[in-house]
Amino acid sequence: MAGETVADMGPGLLALVGVAEGDGPEQAIALARKLVHLRIFEDAEGRMNCGLLDTEGTLGIVSQFTLLADTSRGRRPFFGAAADPAIAEPLVEAVVAAAQREGASVVTGQFGAKMQLELANEGPVTLLVET
Repeated sequence: MAGETVADMGPGLLALVGVAEGDGPEQAIALARKLVHLRIFEDAEGRMNCGLLDTEGTLGIVSQFTLLADTSRGRRPFFGAAADPAIAEPLVEAVVAAAQREGASVVTGQFGAKMQLELANEGPVTLLVET
């Protein structure tokens, strides 16, 4: 529904998740564990030494097939490396479920929807996390 808020989160980690052809449940679980335990939040001394659970932050997961765009030729992105939605959606859901099993509070976007995301990025950290 237009104008509907699907999810809202406070401090934490926003993960745009692209599922590639050949990805499976093993990659989904590994990605969830990596996101939940990645030490990218500051400790009391200002060092990137804490994970999401240490900060009691929220993990936002939004499916994003465009991350797999090949722009090496021409001017139109090619999305051939992206998994079919019938394969990708359950794998994104598997990332969510695995992150919750790891103890994370998780919010999600709506798979396949055109969404408007607002992000207030605190600090200079944007990472590409691969499994």
